[in-house]
Amino acid sequence: MIEELRRQFDLAWALADLHLAALTDDDFLWEPGPLVWTVHQDAAGRWWPDWADTEPEPIPVPTIGWLTWHVVFWWSTALAHLNGEQPPARTEIDWPPKSAAVERIRSLAAQWRTLLTSLPPADLGAAAEFPWGPDAGRRVGDTVLWLHVELTKNAAEIGQLRLLRAASQLSI
Repeated sequence: MIEELRRQFDLAWALADLHLAALTDDDFLWEPGPLVWTVHQDAAGRWWPDWADTEPEPIPVPTIGWLTWHVVFWWSTALAHLNGEQPPARTEIDWPPKSAAVERIRSLAAQWRTLLTSLPPADLGAAAEFPWGPDAGRRVGDTVLWLHVELTKNAAEIGQLRLLRAASQLSI
């Protein structure tokens, strides 16, 4: 089973990296509509995401900047949980601007690949609380599967926004 999960990650990562590699600096903060979640620079020069503890209705459309922050957030948290470390609070994870976000995501992908390479198959059945909580009865294998689906979903969202931005720049 672990070998299949490793191959699944390779496939999900190929899609993600395809879109990440094609991003231009102008893609990250492009707003596809009037209601968006994005990232904002504070007075100290750090970038922070829009956030609500309860999902608003209607749901804002995320920018690529927000989506890349989101990937950094959940992947950093998942790695910390699976490595037995204290995960960072959401409010501690800033957005590394533009191409630095892509590099941070690639670093997280390398860390994930290392984890999958070193993970004994028996550990897939160990209890895991992220992202469901401590009483959900989920296993490490569930977290791995969730992460691959979440990566694929975010990669598709980034790709779709990139394509929409490119199409919106055309004069017909």
